[in-house]
Amino acid sequence: MNAIITGATKGIGKAIAVKLANEGYNLMVCARTESDLIALQNELKPTGVKVITVVADCSSKTDVMAFYEQVKLSFSTIDVLVNNAGVFLTGNILDEDDRSFELQQQLNLNSTYYLSKYLGKIMRSQRSGHIFNICSIASVKSIENAGSYSVTKAAMLSLNNVLRAALADYNVKVTAILPGSTLTASWEGTKINPDKFVKPEDIADSLYAILNLSSGVNVDEITLTPLKF
Repeated sequence: MNAIITGATKGIGKAIAVKLANEGYNLMVCARTESDLIALQNELKPTGVKVITVVADCSSKTDVMAFYEQVKLSFSTIDVLVNNAGVFLTGNILDEDDRSFELQQQLNLNSTYYLSKYLGKIMRSQRSGHIFNICSIASVKSIENAGSYSVTKAAMLSLNNVLRAALADYNVKVTAILPGSTLTASWEGTKINPDKFVKPEDIADSLYAILNLSSGVNVDEITLTPLKF
């Protein structure tokens, strides 16, 4: 089984990479920092699976499409795509710099669109596969002082639903994962008790459980939020 993961060296993406590698999936992953990719590759060596790393900035269409071309060259079948790369920037939507919105749109939405479209075509041809889009609770509930982030994550959920409808007849599943406050680098320095957060491993375990459901069921979306934050 072969899985593709964007933004795989930290937080949710890394937890998913570790989980799938431990379960025997070959991986092709991308991130912006080569040293982080090398560290992940070394960490996963004991699993014995193939781990291919590509340096790519998912805010760049050129990098995203180059990553896609590498996927085609490396794997004859694509079983799982995890669109995880993204960015969270705070700011009042009326006062923020336009570049804040543009960067979040490119990372949170555009990269998901391109990879889902082109790898989705491969899944359509092979009549199998599963696309996971790491959305956010902001996809359904606007976050205070994070207007552009909320807009792009809502659009990502809409894209997820459009993809699911387009691929269902070809036995390809599409699932949105909507995490609430998750203990990742974006919370670095917080004084909140770590036990109050959703853990990246919770998301990875949920994704793997969904992968192992019966062939006739699709989990449209799943929301994971802190019990008491």
